[in-house]
Amino acid sequence: MNLLAGLETFLYLISSVLLFPVVAGLVLLVAWVAIYFGGFLREWLERRQGTSTPLERFIKQLTAALESASDKLNLDIAMERLLQTAELAQVKSLDKIRFVIRVGPALGLMGTLIPMGISLSSLAQGDMPKMAGSMVTAFTTVVVGLASSVVAYLMSLVKEKWVRADLREMEYQTELMLRTHLGVPTQPAEEEHDHALS
Repeated sequence: MNLLAGLETFLYLISSVLLFPVVAGLVLLVAWVAIYFGGFLREWLERRQGTSTPLERFIKQLTAALESASDKLNLDIAMERLLQTAELAQVKSLDKIRFVIRVGPALGLMGTLIPMGISLSSLAQGDMPKMAGSMVTAFTTVVVGLASSVVAYLMSLVKEKWVRADLREMEYQTELMLRTHLGVPTQPAEEEHDHALS
């Protein structure tokens, strides 16, 4: 019985110690979402104006690689590698926001359960002010965690549409510029692309 009580006390101490990192993590998460939202808004404005999009930067890299290419036999391999690198960068940009979607609710739940344990302990000792403070912390942390996750999810929906459209256009532009550089007729490919867009 004493062993069980000791283990419960040990777990309670671990839970209490984790409260500060969880609350600090939520504060950092909110700050990160605010910073990411600023970048998201800037990218949205750039896309509306048609300036400095990932697609345009990729086309510039592609043009520079084609102009500096000396080995035409392996040119298609080099272009494929450049395309895969750009695609990987696009996917990594989604991983950042997906991290918040998953971690936000988890931190919010931890930030709720830990203060509730402290609150119950305070209730048993008759310390009502400490109990009230712990309950306030419990409810605010879950709200902050869920709010961060919802905002991140909404941004990820738009971001995923951008990424899918960019990847499709990157593949087309790579094929088109490669054919043009090698002197292969490009009219059928252009017609096929125009038909796909219509």
